[in-house]
Amino acid sequence: MKLSNSQYHELADEAAARSKAYLNIPKAFLIGGLICLAGQGLLEMFKATGLSSDESGAYTSITLVLFSAILTAVGLYPKVAKHGGAGTLVPITGFANAVVSPAIEFRTEGWVLGVGTKIFAIAGPVILYGTAASVLYGLIYWAVNMII
Repeated sequence: MKLSNSQYHELADEAAARSKAYLNIPKAFLIGGLICLAGQGLLEMFKATGLSSDESGAYTSITLVLFSAILTAVGLYPKVAKHGGAGTLVPITGFANAVVSPAIEFRTEGWVLGVGTKIFAIAGPVILYGTAASVLYGLIYWAVNMII
């Protein structure tokens, strides 16, 4: 059976799962908000111990990365991400998950060919383009300040 492009697109549209945005958006907002609330709670807790704002921020970041890595390792973060969707991509916890997930998946292939080569498979493009964007922004900032 030969299909034209329009027939193929009609069949593909019928077979595609419909997004339930009316459910997904509030769940992402709630889960992302809870992650941010936990981060704010950690920040306030570290400040209450007498640490400076910069030190508290560093300890909060370290703690959030550690928790998300542990939750990924024991299989809980993917379950939360299944329901929270984009809300779990809060930058620091989502980045930690993106680094730990491939490491866990490819650990059976060994430390060098498995974990070593695949650990940044997902996070690598983020690092690459984030760095490139920051260099470009820095050059633009420098050029504007030279003109002014």
